[in-house]
Amino acid sequence: MSTPPEIDTTVPHSARVWNYLLGGKDNYPVDVAAGDRICEVFPGMVDITRHSRHMLSRVVRYLTAEAGIRQFLDIGTGLPTVDNTHEVAQRVAPESRIVYVDNDPLVLVHARALLSSTPEGATDYIEADVRDPDRILAEAARTLDFDRPVALMLMGIMGLVGDYDQARAIVDRLMAALPPGSYLAVYDGSDTDSAYVEAISRYNAGSGAVPYTPRSPELIAGYLSGLEMLEPGVVSVSRWRGEPNPWGEAPEVACHGGVARKN
Repeated sequence: MSTPPEIDTTVPHSARVWNYLLGGKDNYPVDVAAGDRICEVFPGMVDITRHSRHMLSRVVRYLTAEAGIRQFLDIGTGLPTVDNTHEVAQRVAPESRIVYVDNDPLVLVHARALLSSTPEGATDYIEADVRDPDRILAEAARTLDFDRPVALMLMGIMGLVGDYDQARAIVDRLMAALPPGSYLAVYDGSDTDSAYVEAISRYNAGSGAVPYTPRSPELIAGYLSGLEMLEPGVVSVSRWRGEPNPWGEAPEVACHGGVARKN
């Protein structure tokens, strides 16, 4: 990279706010302030970030270990943290190939961490917006073989597309390019908790960042329409095939997701 990317530190970015809420260090004061404003209204935001991250790990483990997937297209990946998609996948199947996509220049700065890979596998990073699926597919084809099944990961990203019909069209365009046997994994913030919705509303109004739109579990399930839904369907991320624990069922959090297969 001949010239460093320009990073706007005056406006919060969702990837950096998420990094802060997960306890990371790759953020700026404007991101910390935005995250703190959310937590003042909705202290449970940290639980959402952690439970959603754990769901991602469980999804990738399932897709590699049980579904036999060896290719992942992870859009809206955010900043590197614990158990990135390639790390989880390549622990199970070292030959796995992963393409990450994000539009935050700070993620590009950290791409070297994302691009680590086993010798047998491969990782790549594309700086692009989810609203440009054709560009994403064209560039991802350098690393992924679209004649073989691919897992499309849209984890916490589609809420940044304000128009639901546009969001559905983006998902449909991406899935149309993938062969039978591919999977779609998605989660997004849901409107199931009024305190969470209020916190996001205040974040949208006061931050200057790209607004985020919580949606109903039914609308989130709409992204998976026409595909074969895996059990347990679209549920709170804390309850998607969660590991049993002695304290009982995991708490419901205002973030819902699911996984489905293209036949």
